[in-house]
Amino acid sequence: MRPHSLLVNEIFYSVQGESTYAGMPCVFVRLTGCNLRCNYCDTEYAFYEGRVMAIDEIVRRVADYDCKLVEVTGGEPLLQANVHELIDELLRREFEVLLETSGSVDVGRVDPRVVKIMDLKCPGSGEVSRNLWHNLDFLTARDEVKFVLSDRRDYEWARDVIRRYELNRKVKAVLLSCAFGRLEPAQLAQWILADHLPVRLQLQLHKLIWSPDARGV
Repeated sequence: MRPHSLLVNEIFYSVQGESTYAGMPCVFVRLTGCNLRCNYCDTEYAFYEGRVMAIDEIVRRVADYDCKLVEVTGGEPLLQANVHELIDELLRREFEVLLETSGSVDVGRVDPRVVKIMDLKCPGSGEVSRNLWHNLDFLTARDEVKFVLSDRRDYEWARDVIRRYELNRKVKAVLLSCAFGRLEPAQLAQWILADHLPVRLQLQLHKLIWSPDARGV
């Protein structure tokens, strides 16, 4: 990789589909590459597809959309060391920066002004062993933790993690999401209510607005 550059899969402007920012206009910078192979992944095209872009070119493209909310995502964006240079430049220009990360890569270097949205992997993903639990120590009251659930076993696992690490006391929001096509939202809602679990059930809003297979939306 050239200095001051990143391998970028796509840059697009859309409605934020997840997190507490759901429904808000947002610019997405999707970086190429991922160290995980979750069996429900909906962005496999980001594993390898992309082109090298200078960081100043990326920032210009983002600024062209005239939107101050930006999400850096992947794949796994933290695999590319120069992502921190991109984040620094976006923050310098007073963008609000969200970072979607799996939690399988150390987040200790991430600027504390960034909103980290950490997607902890449940057993049903096939990648539960890749969670780096010390990453929870770097989470703050501005960050969010997400669990994508495939079944009851995943729900119980997530519930135990939430309670064991007192995530509701640590972060802004704990998000429970259904793996698309595997778990019905009504079933998840029933489990949450039965346990009085203080979490936010989230749907992938972009998949309700557009086709679930659509790219760049």
